[in-house]
Amino acid sequence: MRFDAAVLRSYESPFTVEEVVLAAGPADGEVLVRVAGCGMCRTDLAVRRSAGRSPLPAVLGHEGAGVVLETGGPDTGLNAGDHVVLSFDSCGRCRNCQGAAPAYCDSFAALNLFGGRKESAERFTDAAGGELAPRWFGQSSFAEYAMVPARNAVRVDPSLPIELLGPLGCGFLTGAGAVFHSFGAGPGESVAVFGAGAVGLAAVMAATAAGAVAVAVDRYPERLALAERLGAVPVDAEVDDLPGRIGKLTDGGARFALDTTGSARLINDALGALRPTGHLGLVARLHTPLPLEVGALDRGRRISHICEGDAVPGLLIPRLVGLWRAGRFPFDELIRTYPLRAINEAERDCDAGRVVKPVLIPEGRG
Repeated sequence: MRFDAAVLRSYESPFTVEEVVLAAGPADGEVLVRVAGCGMCRTDLAVRRSAGRSPLPAVLGHEGAGVVLETGGPDTGLNAGDHVVLSFDSCGRCRNCQGAAPAYCDSFAALNLFGGRKESAERFTDAAGGELAPRWFGQSSFAEYAMVPARNAVRVDPSLPIELLGPLGCGFLTGAGAVFHSFGAGPGESVAVFGAGAVGLAAVMAATAAGAVAVAVDRYPERLALAERLGAVPVDAEVDDLPGRIGKLTDGGARFALDTTGSARLINDALGALRPTGHLGLVARLHTPLPLEVGALDRGRRISHICEGDAVPGLLIPRLVGLWRAGRFPFDELIRTYPLRAINEAERDCDAGRVVKPVLIPEGRG
């Protein structure tokens, strides 16, 4: 089948929307999905800075949602017509997958970041027959259609606005999962969130839904205003004695902190804002060594990296949908939609901070 997709051909070039070819239908365990919408995530854009590790040309996009058109084999657990949210790929066989920790799959990097499942590479090409990277995050959903492992497709109620649900598969899942799973935050506890982007604001919404006090730190007034509307106490990242300010707001220090910025200064401020035995989670990839200030980890404070919110997508995505329906996780307020052909505009707006979560809508899909 032939359809339109946004192709990134070099690390410096803009995306080009062009015809691509899928030479075969679903293999065993796969489903073909007509994409209704796909969120744009910072991880998609980070490919430009991957130093050649992520293979190009490629169709990126890993926050897709849509409708199943065809299934491969009898054991997908899905049927044509099902509405699904697409999440990250995992092998399902390693110790971590079988221990309900698919984000720490032994093959996570190979399946999601470095080209996908090689056994099906030859069937996905451009219109001239040129090779494309097999599959980004098990999806490559900056496209009209996506061939995905059924393992990373989560069925949702068809009455929901399917074109808006894709970010629940990664960005919103990561922020909310950090609060619900990695921290286990509950009523009366406090969560300081550094960076009020899509992941950070999802963490704010989750903390508020859990009954915790949320503090949002950012340098952009409009992001702080949005965080406050979602239930957080806003704090300017440039305020004098940031840890002290957070300490006053959280009765002596936050129980948990989440950094989405990758800034060494803010990471040290986050550690300084924790109370004894507090936990700082990092979700942004660090590109340089991280110097910690003397005493940053004293008194039982700890720091860890959090991948995909420590989530099992098939469990957390329905939970987030339920919270949204109850008015307690209004993720749709963070979304601005763009036609797929405006992908470069969406990238520019994302880089400039003019939009929290762009969602790309293939032409004719809504």
